[in-house]
Amino acid sequence: MDMKLEVVVVPVSDVDRAKGFARAALAEGGAQVSEVFHDAGGVFHHAGAAGRVAGPAPGHKTYGSFVSFGDPDGNSWFVQEITTRLPGRVTPAPTAYGSASDLGGALRRAAAAHGRHEQEIGHADPDWPDWYAQYMVDEQAGR
Repeated sequence: MDMKLEVVVVPVSDVDRAKGFARAALAEGGAQVSEVFHDAGGVFHHAGAAGRVAGPAPGHKTYGSFVSFGDPDGNSWFVQEITTRLPGRVTPAPTAYGSASDLGGALRRAAAAHGRHEQEIGHADPDWPDWYAQYMVDEQAGR
C-alpha cells in the first residue's frame, strides 16, 4: 500500500511551553522532540535542517519559532509559534485550546475517533490531517 507522508504544522502561542508538553507526552512513545529553533534567513522551509538556528526567533517574532518531531508513521510535525495572526488568517469562529494539555486531549480524542473511521472505511486514510482538523473544529463548535 502506498502511504503518503505528511507534514503537519500545529500553531501555538507559546512555543517554549508547547515544547515542554510535547517532549513529555511524546517521549513516552519514543519520539524525539527538537529544541526550539528558528530559520537563519527568516523564512522556514521544512525540508531538512539547513539554516536552522537554535533558540526562538528574535523577539519571538510571530510565525518564526518552531519545534519539530516525527511520528511512528514517518510524518513530520512542526509546532509553530504564532503570537499575532496576519490579516485574513483569523477565522470567524476560531478553534482554541486553553492549554497544551487541552490540545493533547483533543488530539487523543481525534485519534480514537479516526481509528474507528478507518475501521469503517476498511483502509488507512491518507487525508488524516484534514480529518483530525475537521473533527477538532467540530468538537469545539459542539457538533
